[in-house]
Amino acid sequence: MATSTHIVLRKKANKSGKFPLMVRITKNRKSSYISTGHYIDIKDWDIKKNKVKKSYPNSTRLNNLLIKKLSEINSKIIDLESKEDNITLVKIKNNIKKPFGESTFNSLSEKYINELIANDKYSRLNSDGPRIKNIIVFAGTNQLYFQDIDQDFLKRLMSYLKIERKNCERSIVNNLVIIRTLYNRAIREGHVDQKFYPFGRGKIKIKFPESNKVGLSIEEVIQIEILKGLTDCENHARNVWLFSFYNAGMRIGDILTVKWSDIIDDRIVYKMSKNSKTLSIKVNDKVKKILDQYENNKQGVNDFIFPELKRSNLKSQEDILKKKKTANKKFNKYLAQVAKKAEIDKKITMHIARHTFGNISGDKIPIQMLQKLYRHSNISTTINYQANFMHKEEDDAIDKVINF
Repeated sequence: MATSTHIVLRKKANKSGKFPLMVRITKNRKSSYISTGHYIDIKDWDIKKNKVKKSYPNSTRLNNLLIKKLSEINSKIIDLESKEDNITLVKIKNNIKKPFGESTFNSLSEKYINELIANDKYSRLNSDGPRIKNIIVFAGTNQLYFQDIDQDFLKRLMSYLKIERKNCERSIVNNLVIIRTLYNRAIREGHVDQKFYPFGRGKIKIKFPESNKVGLSIEEVIQIEILKGLTDCENHARNVWLFSFYNAGMRIGDILTVKWSDIIDDRIVYKMSKNSKTLSIKVNDKVKKILDQYENNKQGVNDFIFPELKRSNLKSQEDILKKKKTANKKFNKYLAQVAKKAEIDKKITMHIARHTFGNISGDKIPIQMLQKLYRHSNISTTINYQANFMHKEEDDAIDKVINF
C-alpha cells in the first residue's frame, strides 16, 4: 500500500496551551508522527483544508514552510521505496530523522548563551541575549530552522526591527551579526548546508552605518575641570569622567574595577574587559588629584578606588555587570547636569570621554601610538575611529576654494 503524508494538528496541548503541528506518515493503515516544531491555537487550524487559518500571524509563511517540508519528506519516501521493496513504517521514519534540520537556531543560540554564562562573558550576554530574543519572537516558533532564515526572512526581520521595535540602523545590523555568527557555526558543525547561507555577494550584505562621533574641545574640558558649585553626586560623576579622559578614554567598566593595588610604581596597570589586553598608564598630576579625593575611603590595597563595586558580589559576574550598568546610567544622569551648569550644549556621557580624547588628540599623536593606547588589534580600526575627529585636510581644502 502507498505511503501517505499529511500535516495534522494533534490534540495534546503544551504548557502554553498551544497544539503541535505534526507530519503524519501512514503506511499499511498504521501511522507515525514527526514534529514540525510549530505550535498554534486550535482556533487557528482549518481541519477541513489541513492548513493554518489566516487568523494566525504569518499564516502564509507558515503554510508555505509546511508545504515545502512535506514535499521534502515525500521525496525522501519515494527515494527509499524505490530502493527497497516492502519497506516498513519504522524504517521510513528512522530514515527521515529530523526532516526540519539537525539543529535549530533556537537550540544553537541556547548553547551559545550557556557558553557565555559558563565563561563569565556577561557583557556579551547582556548585548546578544536580547538580540536573540528579538529574532525568536519575530519568527514566532521555538524551532526556527537555519534553512528558513533566507533573504526574505532577513528582509522582513529588518523591517520588523525598524518599524515595530523602533531600532536604529546600528541595532538592526547587530541583530544580523548574531544571526551570521550562529549561521556560520551551524555550517561548521554540519547542521545546515553552505548553499542556504543568506549572506554575502548577491545576498544580504552586512554594512555597519557610519557613526557621527562627537567629542568635547579643549575649552569645553577646561570648563568642566574648573566648574564650581557642583553637588557631591555631580562632582563624583565629573571625577570619573575626567579619570576616563586622562587615561586615554578608559571604559567605564574598567574604571570601576581598578583597585589601589593596580597602581604600581605610579602607573595604573589594568586589563581591559573588552579584549583582555593589559594596559599601563602613568599616574599624571591630574589623575593624582582625583585619587587624593578617594584616599580617605580606602579600606586596603585590594579595595576599589571608586565605590560603585564595593558592595558587589565579586563571585558573581552577573551582579558586577548589573552594578556597572546602574553606575553608568547614574553617571550619565549627573553628567547631563554638569554639562548644563558648564553651559555646554553637547551631550556628555561616560563614553564621550573616549571620544573627547580622540577629538583632542586629532593628528597630534602618531596613529601607531593611538593604536597602542586604545589597544586596537588592527591599526585600520584606529584609523577608522580617529577619522571621526580629523578634519583639518578637508577644512583646508574647502577654505582654498571659497576664500577668494
